[in-house]
This record gives sequence, C-alpha cells and structure tokens, in this order.
Amino acid sequence: RADQILRSCVHCGFCNATCPTYLLSGDELEGPRGRIYLIKEMLDQQAVSRTTQHHLDSCLSCLSCETTCPSGVKYSELFEIGQAHSDQITQRGLVERCKRWLIRKVFPQPKLFKPLYRIATWLKLYPQPHADPCVQATTVSDRVIILPGCVQSVTAPNINISLRNILAALNVDALSHQQVQCCGAIDQHNGDPDKAREIIRHNIDSWWPDIETGVNKILMTASGCGLTVKDYARIMADDAVYANKAKFISAITQDVSEYFADQRLVKHSAYQNVAFHAPCTLQHGQKINGIVETVLARSGYNVVDFADAHLCCGSAGSYSLLQADKAEYFRAKKIANIELQNVDVIATANIGCLMHMQKGTEIPVKHWLELVTVEKP
Repeated sequence: RADQILRSCVHCGFCNATCPTYLLSGDELEGPRGRIYLIKEMLDQQAVSRTTQHHLDSCLSCLSCETTCPSGVKYSELFEIGQAHSDQITQRGLVERCKRWLIRKVFPQPKLFKPLYRIATWLKLYPQPHADPCVQATTVSDRVIILPGCVQSVTAPNINISLRNILAALNVDALSHQQVQCCGAIDQHNGDPDKAREIIRHNIDSWWPDIETGVNKILMTASGCGLTVKDYARIMADDAVYANKAKFISAITQDVSEYFADQRLVKHSAYQNVAFHAPCTLQHGQKINGIVETVLARSGYNVVDFADAHLCCGSAGSYSLLQADKAEYFRAKKIANIELQNVDVIATANIGCLMHMQKGTEIPVKHWLELVTVEKP
C-alpha cells in the first residue's frame, strides 16, 4: 500500500503551499513532499534517523496537503504507515516514550482523565465544565447512536447535552453506550494501530445490537472522532471478521452538521457575530465545507470570514501536547486573524480545537451546537 501511495506522488510541491510547518520554516523536509521522501527512504533502508523522526513528529496531520494535492495522494495513510514503522524499528527517548504512553493510556479513559482535568481547572489552566439540563424525547420517531466521547465527556459535557436536547425536540432518541468511550483515534495516530483496532472491534460489538434493531445513523459531535469512525472501513479492511461490519459503520456515520444540514434551527444565545473555525478533520479530512456556516447563518447569526481559515489552529489531536511551541505559534496566528474582525464568539466542531483555542483568547469558544436550538412551534 505504501508503494502505491508513493507512486501516486508526482513531486509537484503544490502541497507545500498549504502546509503550516513548511510555511513556518521554509524547510523542504518540513513539508509533505519532503516527508514523503523521508518515509520512502526509511521504508527502503529499514532505518530511521533522528532527522527523519523529528520531521515526522512535527507534522500536524492536518491533511491540508490532501485538499491541495492534484494527484489525490493519500498522505494521511502513508504518514500512518511511516509513523508506525518508525516506532517499530527505533526507540524514542524515555521522556518522549512516557509522554506518548500517558496520552494513550489516560486520555481515552474518562475515569483516569477526569481527576487530572479537575486539577487543571483548580489551577485555572482550563475552565470548569458546564452542563445545561438534559431533556428526553416525549415521543420517539427515530433513533440514532451518539458517541459519549473520552476527553469531550469530561471537559465539555454540554456539547452532547446540546445535541440530545435538539434531537429530543425533533422526537429523536439518542442512544449512548457508556462502555464506548474512545473512537480509537488516539492510538491510531500515536503509533499503536493494534490497540486502535482492538478499540474499534469493541465499539462495533457495542453498537451492533442497536444496528440490528434498525438504527441507521451514528452522529459525531467531534469531527476528529467522526473522521476516524468514517475510516473504520479502511482500517479494518483486512479483518475477516469485522471488515463488513466496519464498512457498514463507516457508511452510516455522519458529522452532526450533515444530519442537521436541512434542519431549520434558531439562535440559542445573545451572540451575534460568529467566526466559525472549521477543524482540519472536518474541512480537509471529511471534506465538509460550508454546512455549519450555512446552518449558523440561517439560524440568525452573522458569520464572519477571516484570513487563512483553511490553516490548522495547532491543536491537531495530541500535537499541542507533544509539539507545544509550534502549536502555540499556529494558534496565535489563527486567533490574530479572527481578532481582526468584530467577533462575539468563535464556533468550532471539535473538542481539541475548542480547548486549544480558548487558551489563546478572551473571546468565548463554543461548539456550534451550543449556539442553536429547535424553533418552538
């Protein structure tokens, strides 16, 4: 598979024009084309230099390069292969190994993550989580599955509550399985694809009884999770037992914006001017563009444009923890462009972006679902 992807690259370099790390450094090896060269060299020679590892680690995996690429190079797949191979044939330093181990072990498990987040809020590093009252549908005309989430369920429970309340007003029952926490993205993107596949099998087993009773939609409030679940079909393609089920799961998974694209929603806040930051996993990964902005504008908000909206905010999953300096630089650029406009609130569609950006601005950062509701009859 790596060979197929490598052969599809014509080395035109268009990708570098939209790569944040290349634009920051001007270093060819800090762009997608350079990283493709490094991955090819690594796979050919079965050896990883510290230089190669450094440049792979500094990649945001924002997928802006895939949006730009005229040849359709699946850089994200190649990067996953290269990253996993790198971790297999070389050992990182002790500090780096501990960081990645903690991220993989703690973040996907709310029981472990919640005490740490409480400490962080006590130290005023992050805001206290907020939760509105949750209502239930009085009558049920449809049922959907929603993901409780790992980090999001602890840091921003109001996002899923907002979704539940909107669905309840539409007579839709939201099914949520507490044994399903992480979608598998944290392990998949941090060098442990085997653990990711283990999580995916567990999730499929948990959802399948509902699917067998007729549930045909899985809604994702976090675009990063949505991209991963939509990718279950590819990730599990070689699994004889789960391949077909994974393909079906991917096919019925939607970002919430897709589900509400044609729904008439109304304002649910006093804010007026909204800047929507489209997460990379939404605009580049899932190729969903313009839907949230349309829903917000239709509901009564003034959606404000800002420069370089296609570039990453620096969150990029665990990147903001592992590459903090670069992450803060990209956030500062994003926030500076937004603050040039008359903005009351920043809306986004992924918990990582929300938390990362809120640390860099006094402007409130909300999930867009928290800004809308269903019009009362």
